[in-house]
Parts: sequence; structure tokens; C-alpha cells
Amino acid sequence: MDFLNFILLDGVPAAGEKAQNPYSMWIMLGLLMVVFYFFMIRPQSKKQKELKKFRESLAEGSKVVTVGGIHGKVAQIKDNTVLLEVAENVRIKIDKASIVQDTITNQQSQPAAK
Repeated sequence: MDFLNFILLDGVPAAGEKAQNPYSMWIMLGLLMVVFYFFMIRPQSKKQKELKKFRESLAEGSKVVTVGGIHGKVAQIKDNTVLLEVAENVRIKIDKASIVQDTITNQQSQPAAK
């Protein structure tokens, strides 16, 4: 019974105590949402925009990597499909959305290990 009273009367101030601000919970919830936006949602949407821009800028002859880890060179681009040359005279048809990075740009952006 004491535990139930403790839970139910938690927000009620005792005699002689000052009442808590009723908006403090909403302020903390709002601050938490702002933190989630700036640390999780915004960076993810920024990455998605960059990936979309990269896929739109694909050109024949670009070296790319697929989601499955297949390295190849773009041989032909059609609407939503790409013909990827993975070896000499070996071509596979893949969805444009499965291309995740450009190997040349990725290698140039990483500093050389010393």
C-alpha cells in the first residue's frame, strides 16, 4: 500500500514545500526532441541527400561499389538500372539504388596511412 501511495502522490508536494513547475516535463521532452533531431535525424537526412546526388551524377566509366560489395565499372545507365562491368566481358544488370559509393572518390578522401 505504501508503494502505491508513493507512486500516486509523487507529484503532490508535501506540506510546506513549493509546488513543482507543471511545464518542466514538457520542456524536458521538447529539449529531448531537439537533441534527437540534431544528432540523429538531421545527419541521416543529409547522408541520404548526398547519396541521392551521387546516384544522379553517375556516368559511364565510373568505378563503383554495390550494397553487396561488388566492385565494378559502370558500362551503361538506363532509367533505374545500371549495367555494371565486373570483369572483362562480364556484365551484370543491377538496380541504381544498390550503388552506395564511388571507389575513386572514397580512396581520395581517406588520408594515406603512415
